[in-house]
Amino acid sequence: MVKPIIQSATQTLYYEDYYLWLRTTINQLRAGQFSTVDLDNLLEELETMGRREKRTIESLLIKLLEHLLKLKCWDEERERNQGHWKGEIRTFRREIKKALKDSPSLKSYILEIFDECYQDARTEASDRSQLAIDIFPLISIASLEQILDENWFPEYNHNHHDEEC
Repeated sequence: MVKPIIQSATQTLYYEDYYLWLRTTINQLRAGQFSTVDLDNLLEELETMGRREKRTIESLLIKLLEHLLKLKCWDEERERNQGHWKGEIRTFRREIKKALKDSPSLKSYILEIFDECYQDARTEASDRSQLAIDIFPLISIASLEQILDENWFPEYNHNHHDEEC
C-alpha cells in the first residue's frame, strides 16, 4: 500500500511560518492532540536543539581556555589586557555554569571534549597573540574543576623564556 504524499497543514506551516508552527505544535501537545502534531519536523527540531547545546558548551569552553592561556602566557599584552581577559573568563564561566544547571548531563560531555577543546584553545591563543603555539603548554594548565572555578586564575610566571609558560 502506497502512503499518500500529502503534507498536513502543520507540516506546510513549518516551512511558511516557523514561529507559528512552533506555537501551534506546543498548543497541540498541551491539548493532547497528538495525532495532529507534525512529528517529523518536531523530532528534527529536538535533535537540532541537542546538537546546538553541545556546540554552545564546546564553544564556551574553548573561549574560556583561550582567555586563560592568554592571561597566563601573553607577556606583552598581559598588563594592558588582563582586566578584559578576566572579565571574559568570568562571563564564559557563568555561561557554562548556567548551561550545566539547565542540562547537568552536559558535564560528562565537557569531560569527553576537554582535551580537544584545550588543543583548539591553544591554536586560537596562538593565532590571536601571534605567538608560537609552543609557548602555550601542551598539557592543560589546570583541571576542569579549576578551569570552571570562578575564583581560580592561572599563576603568571615572569621568568619564562622560550619555553612553555
